[in-house]
Amino acid sequence: MNLKLVSKRAFISGSTQGIGFAIAQQLLQEGAEVIINGREKEKLGKAVKRLKKKFPNGSVSGIAADFSNSEEVNTLQSSLKSIDILVNNVGIFELKEFGDITDEDWMRIFEVNVMSSIRLSRHFLPGMLDRNFGRIVFISSESGVNIPANMIHYGMTKAAMMAVSNGLSKLTIGKNVTVNSILGGPTYSDGVATIIEHIAKNQNVSVEQMKTAIIQQTNPDSLLQRFIDPSEIASLAAYLASPLSIATNGASLRVDGGVLKSI
Repeated sequence: MNLKLVSKRAFISGSTQGIGFAIAQQLLQEGAEVIINGREKEKLGKAVKRLKKKFPNGSVSGIAADFSNSEEVNTLQSSLKSIDILVNNVGIFELKEFGDITDEDWMRIFEVNVMSSIRLSRHFLPGMLDRNFGRIVFISSESGVNIPANMIHYGMTKAAMMAVSNGLSKLTIGKNVTVNSILGGPTYSDGVATIIEHIAKNQNVSVEQMKTAIIQQTNPDSLLQRFIDPSEIASLAAYLASPLSIATNGASLRVDGGVLKSI
């Protein structure tokens, strides 16, 4: 399927690895111009090189910015020209019991996960409306619906992202602009892979055995019965970024492997 993304310009926050990097690859494959982002300049440079090597004819660049720092976000926004596609992907998480989550923890995770998407959307949405084309995609999570007991602050931010996305979609009435959320399920991202590989090594079992055991323990009702690959979330993100998706707006779309029972 031709997603008609040739010459479209996309910015993806938090995209040097994992889901964001997978989305960058998918959009480049479809012919879009892609700008990726990360906190560390060295890591960002390596990610850009990897993409250029895989897509030698593609247009890819990177901008470093730490989304916990509003000044760096402002600098990033001022350096970016207008874009057609905004993917609000950057996010942080941690396992922490509710009683141990400090005020600083709440504010830090809200600043990165929610305020980053608000600031970027506020900056780019007006231009999209003026040009009568734009796509904003929020990478939320099934954890925003089924809030984890040991990550309540993280789940809260993912629920907030869905709320912001839905509200913004109501500003696009009659325009060729859409705003949607993706609810990803348990995904084998780079961060998750590092943790699982460490646990597997300590318990002297294979990584595949450990992956299966964790899914069965944490998500026994999963219909997929395995971790989701980042590329599987990227496929939906690419469609939502496409002109073909105009009839999908204000939606929260599941790529959760059947973990959620309803939404």
